[in-house]
Amino acid sequence: MDLSTALGPTLFPLMVFAFATLSVGGVAAALFYPQFAKASPFRRRFQGLAALGEEEESTAPADEDRDRRKSVEKTLRELEEKQKAKTRKAGKPTLSGRLRQAGLTWNRRGYFTACAVCGALTFPVALLLGAGSLVSVGFALAGGLLLPHFYVASRRKRRFKQFTNEFSNAVDVIVRGLKSGLPVGDCLRIIAAEAQEPVKSEFVAIVQDQTLGISLDEAVQRLWERVPLAEANFFAIVVGLQSRTGGSLAEALGNLSKVLRERKKMSAKIRAMSSEAKSSAGIIGALPFFVSAAIYLTSPDYMSLLFSTLTGKLVLAGCALWMGMGILVMRKMINFDF
Repeated sequence: MDLSTALGPTLFPLMVFAFATLSVGGVAAALFYPQFAKASPFRRRFQGLAALGEEEESTAPADEDRDRRKSVEKTLRELEEKQKAKTRKAGKPTLSGRLRQAGLTWNRRGYFTACAVCGALTFPVALLLGAGSLVSVGFALAGGLLLPHFYVASRRKRRFKQFTNEFSNAVDVIVRGLKSGLPVGDCLRIIAAEAQEPVKSEFVAIVQDQTLGISLDEAVQRLWERVPLAEANFFAIVVGLQSRTGGSLAEALGNLSKVLRERKKMSAKIRAMSSEAKSSAGIIGALPFFVSAAIYLTSPDYMSLLFSTLTGKLVLAGCALWMGMGILVMRKMINFDF
């Protein structure tokens, strides 16, 4: 009996399509998997940072070079696994972690108290503006939930920006101290005493961790957990590689300082190039409000229909929705990440 007759006119084409798809996928995976594996972003990042602390010695035997490469590759695999786990953890900080990253001394009870105070203040303001009692309750809930959240987010963002601006100077202090013969611990204590905030407080935490017996590698890893920025991550990786594989820490940190300063230059260049787009977006977003205000001043009866009729209120709600979507899309287009 023929296979197509046994399976029927419906199952046979489906099986042929499934087998053909699996065959094509298997051939494509066999041909292009090495390229995909080599193009892994984590692998490129760790290999590039590992090369910062390596010194080539032409007189070294081949077996020592091979052992060194194996040690570096093993360290890279371990750091990559830790990096993936910590990235997932740092991507969703807890409330206490966000308050710590914002530089606030609040605890959870203080944050919820601030939420209650904001909600209690928003309710009478909404009533004074003419909203009904039910609408005022909605405004109070929104104010209590959103206002403290936005405040913490803005403080956290500003503190991260200050850390980025000052961190390259701290790395330069470590490099100069190491080249002059000082140990790493003394260089960290100098930064903890002389640097600007928030770098000062973070390095104070590193020095305190070392005083408690924690190794330098683990202490700088905890720095990245407290300040989840790429700069702190690079610093932790360089120090971790040097502590495990050896090499010149001063040279590796010197290269890292150059990378950090180039990133700052790139960020400033991006802000300068995107300033025109940001100005255009601000003008486009503010134009409907100015036009509406001008029409209301010249023809108040014409504009009052939007506030006094149900159809007008629905139109206003739709306009606010579409305006919000447009502003979010423009904000996404003009914000560049690198």
